[in-house]
Amino acid sequence: MSSRRLTHLDERGRAAMVDVSRKAASERTASAEATIILSEAAYKQVVSGTAAKGDVMAAARIAGIAAAKKTADLIPLCHAIALSHVAVEVEPLADHHALRIVAIAKTTAPTGVEMEALTAVSMAALTVYDMIKAVDRSATIEAVRLLSKSGGKSGSYQAPAEPRAKARKR
Repeated sequence: MSSRRLTHLDERGRAAMVDVSRKAASERTASAEATIILSEAAYKQVVSGTAAKGDVMAAARIAGIAAAKKTADLIPLCHAIALSHVAVEVEPLADHHALRIVAIAKTTAPTGVEMEALTAVSMAALTVYDMIKAVDRSATIEAVRLLSKSGGKSGSYQAPAEPRAKARKR
């Protein structure tokens, strides 16, 4: 078990926002991924661009970027930070009838951008679900995880190659 304490708890064990006022601003980057497993019919509509609600992958990219910018509004103890870059990519995985969504977030701030990258992929996946639910209500969002982070006092992190839960074919 790690000897590190949870940073969002004060000395009395209450939830608290971390004070980053004494931390140096530095370049920080984080990437995250999410996978959404679709039925064959929904997958075909998404990749062919024939979904009734329009271009699902474009909407997911835009939703992810917009969500990253609103992370502090969605997650109570996150700091509002100026993002210098957010990119969201959607990769079709034909063997699994799935979409792999990857986001990269960057800032020069006294705190990291992991939550912004994770929020981006989560909202992008939810947007895919919203746009295809008429065809596939059983679509499953899974494997939302941090892939990497760099910068800051804690240094770099690289996730293992395989997520803990693997995408399953439907």
